[in-house]
Amino acid sequence: MTMKTAGIHHITAFVTDAQRNVDFYAGVLGLRLVKKTINFDAPEVYHLYFGNESGSPGTAITFFPWATARRGRIGGGQVGYTGFVVPPGSMEFWQNRLQKLNVPYTQTERFGETYIRFQDWDGLQLEIVEREEGSASEWAFGGVPADKAIKGFGGAVLNSFAPDKTAKLLEQVMGLEKVGEEGELVRFRSYGDLGNVIDMNRTPMGWGAGGAGTVHHIAWRAKDEVDHRKWREHIAQSGFQPTPVVDRQYFNAIYFREEGGILFEIASDTPGFAVDEPFEALGEKLMLPGWLEANRSQVEQGLPPIEVNRLEADV
Repeated sequence: MTMKTAGIHHITAFVTDAQRNVDFYAGVLGLRLVKKTINFDAPEVYHLYFGNESGSPGTAITFFPWATARRGRIGGGQVGYTGFVVPPGSMEFWQNRLQKLNVPYTQTERFGETYIRFQDWDGLQLEIVEREEGSASEWAFGGVPADKAIKGFGGAVLNSFAPDKTAKLLEQVMGLEKVGEEGELVRFRSYGDLGNVIDMNRTPMGWGAGGAGTVHHIAWRAKDEVDHRKWREHIAQSGFQPTPVVDRQYFNAIYFREEGGILFEIASDTPGFAVDEPFEALGEKLMLPGWLEANRSQVEQGLPPIEVNRLEADV
């Protein structure tokens, strides 16, 4: 069976403080909080989704804010850098914005592209690159106008403790194409126009430690529920052990750990975040799965209040 993913569907990470998480991703980066729900496996913890105006596949970065989470250590078996893409000509805006908001950054180049690298307030490693491809975001918030806004994911840098095996998986199972090598990095590309460029460190890395400031998993796109079932069969036939299909309300999911230690998910593009609230109100109300709705008051009491605010520097 030959299958190819369009690229990254979403990336999920651990952080500590929920309000601080909102302040960074909505306030600093100007992303839209498109869904406020809970971790279906731990209802006492939020699951927050940020993305473009609709949180479309390839744009959504998601978080489990756990107040008592230990600080993680980035290493093998993890996404090392999560990359965002912005329109050409936007880099100076983002450099000035990070400087204004006291977010330290560095500049680096690879494969002919210039990146700025920085961390969120929990230490999650992020980067921004300019590219033509990918639809422009229609969301503007705070000090980030739509014409400078993050389009979605540019890609990710993967840290593997078995890079040869991870590379084989990316090419032969996920359907990405190897397009270049530079220094310690190998570049792969999918056919999509967002979340489509994956760089992998060729040097094996020792295990990282999960916790605040680290990525929990990287999810890859399946077109719909039918395609998603085909992906599960494909992953199993390729020698991996995918979980049963899990209904995450906004997409179906399966999970498996690849041989380089990274937790992979396959997520369906459908039904999307507007399935349970109108587009105009995305992210405004705490949305719960049906089986928890009867306990709404109890769930809400266990969660800290959060709101999307413009930063003082943008008022």
